[in-house]
Amino acid sequence: MARVLATLLATLTAASPVMAQDHDQMDHKQMDHGGQQMPAEETEAPEVDHSQMDHGAMGHGSPAPAPSAASPRAETGRPNAADAIWGAEAMRASREAVHAEHGDMRLFWFQGDRLEYRARGGDDGYLWDVQGYYGGDLNKFWFKSEGEGSFGEPVEDAEVQALYSRAIAPFFDLQAGVRQDLTGPERTHAVIGVQGLMPYMFEIDAAAFLSTRGDLTARIEAEYDQRLTQRLILQPRAEVNLSAQDVPELGIGSGIDNVELGLRLRYEIVPEFAPYVGVEQEWKLGGSRDYGRAAGEDASITNYVVGVRFWF
Repeated sequence: MARVLATLLATLTAASPVMAQDHDQMDHKQMDHGGQQMPAEETEAPEVDHSQMDHGAMGHGSPAPAPSAASPRAETGRPNAADAIWGAEAMRASREAVHAEHGDMRLFWFQGDRLEYRARGGDDGYLWDVQGYYGGDLNKFWFKSEGEGSFGEPVEDAEVQALYSRAIAPFFDLQAGVRQDLTGPERTHAVIGVQGLMPYMFEIDAAAFLSTRGDLTARIEAEYDQRLTQRLILQPRAEVNLSAQDVPELGIGSGIDNVELGLRLRYEIVPEFAPYVGVEQEWKLGGSRDYGRAAGEDASITNYVVGVRFWF
């Protein structure tokens, strides 16, 4: 029994150096994985020499150059570009047809800008301010009429204008024609002015008037539509009348004749029809104020207005 134990102890002592070997020192490359030995050269990724690669051919270089001016693609969007392919004579009939059908249409438009009842101190009154045109994009016949008065009395002021209108900018027309006063001392005026849409959506109507008696006057109107909702619109409005000289028979003094500032809130039942309410303040200034006081008129009047605006 002693001899058997001695033999077993010697065997364990001889095997211990192999069992203590560090696993990290084992060469896995030489191990038989599934019966096949993996060569060392196949276990490492091959080196790629990027300096020898043609990156331009792979599409990593500069973007493709823009087409030259002579290429068909560069012609897109140019006026009369088809002339370069088919010739101007061949395209003339088509161009004239497009102009006649889409660029030279005659339209009629009419707007009642202000048709209102005016509640104020003393006798209540009324006012109308309408305009419209007939014509194309460039040339139009434009007509305007406005006036006011007090109920139970003759009309105080009334006029009508007939104008030729020529587009001078995308949203501006130059207008010239005649104005006829329908009340007071009969007068006919030559008219020249501009009307259109200023930056920030201000509508401007400015004109100078030269009467048959040599009186030179001017009027400037400005409006701005501030949309509060899809249907509710707040409109500030200003009007200034000026005169180069005193016109005693009309109660007009030189300089600023009068100023009107108004605020109207309208509700568009449909875009073409909108009732409104508002307030407007009028002031006579300078010589006009003196003429008004001499005639027993107030130099400052506040009007509370109810009206309707429409167009078709």
